[in-house]
Amino acid sequence: MKIGASRLLGYAAILAIGVAAPYLFPNYQSQMAELWLFIVFALTWDLVGGQMGYNSFGNVVFIGIGMYACALIQVGLFYSISDYNAARGGGQTVFTFDVAQYLEGLALGLPVAGITAGIVAAILGSAVLGMRGHYFAICTLGLGVAVGQVANAWEWIGAGSGMVVPHAPPEIGDTGRFYYYLAFVLAVLTFIVVAWIYTTRFGLAINAIRDDEEKAEAMGLPTTRIKVTAWVISALFLGVAGGILGNLKRFIDPIEVAFAGATFGVWMVLMVILGGKGTLWGPVIGAIVFQFLKEFFWTYLLGWQRVALGLMIVLIVVFFPQGILGFLRERFPERFGHKVDPSLVRSAGEAAE
Repeated sequence: MKIGASRLLGYAAILAIGVAAPYLFPNYQSQMAELWLFIVFALTWDLVGGQMGYNSFGNVVFIGIGMYACALIQVGLFYSISDYNAARGGGQTVFTFDVAQYLEGLALGLPVAGITAGIVAAILGSAVLGMRGHYFAICTLGLGVAVGQVANAWEWIGAGSGMVVPHAPPEIGDTGRFYYYLAFVLAVLTFIVVAWIYTTRFGLAINAIRDDEEKAEAMGLPTTRIKVTAWVISALFLGVAGGILGNLKRFIDPIEVAFAGATFGVWMVLMVILGGKGTLWGPVIGAIVFQFLKEFFWTYLLGWQRVALGLMIVLIVVFFPQGILGFLRERFPERFGHKVDPSLVRSAGEAAE
């Protein structure tokens, strides 16, 4: 895939800004880290919901599984998980982690988080991806609720009391910056992989499923296998993102953090719709705009922030159904490489009059 000089320069500028951001805005490291994770959420949801046309409300399952898988590895390598959770983490005086242990647990925990989420996606996908349309959407919504309730009742992982993620030792230094760069690298890697997928035959296959699944099957495409593969790819990145987010939050509540369908589950869909569904850059733009608006609401409308978010969802769906990118493409098609015949524009104007 060839990249033009101007586009390459743009990518380099984005990378430079991403690397410098925690030094330029040190007081907003956690919010910026969350932004990169939101970009991962949006890109991976759009892979299935936008490019393939299967609107999943259960992707939050993979975030929660990634959180718990990573935290359990971080603890289980050195301590009894049941004792650790019974003591609610026990504080630094009971369960301590030196630098080597902390980094070893994280280095193993994040890949395990992604692999575990991918395995779960393969198992669930084989069972539910035979459904279509609103049946699939409702089923995935139910999966998110069900898995959250299972975690809420499972004493070994902390049940409703949650699970404290191992505290980073002081030698790590600025943990906010540390996790910012982990989230940044994951977002860049996710973008590269997703962009590459859209240039392959697999990308064409998932688009064919979105456009007309019955015709795709008639042409010999193994649609179920393709759908499961797309969901597994999405889950792999979401699992790693969940592991990073759990460490960033430092406490995993099964309902409010891990399997938070009312927040993360809804937000990832909203970010894609806001930016432009079925596009590469739409989810990125939507995640950036959404994070800025969310922080604005939480800062200046505290107590009413969820009302403001709810109103924003209604406004976006009603007035911007094509998202920011779709709106701009409609208004300025030349900027996106679409040639417009002036005679057709004049004819349309005359017809409107």
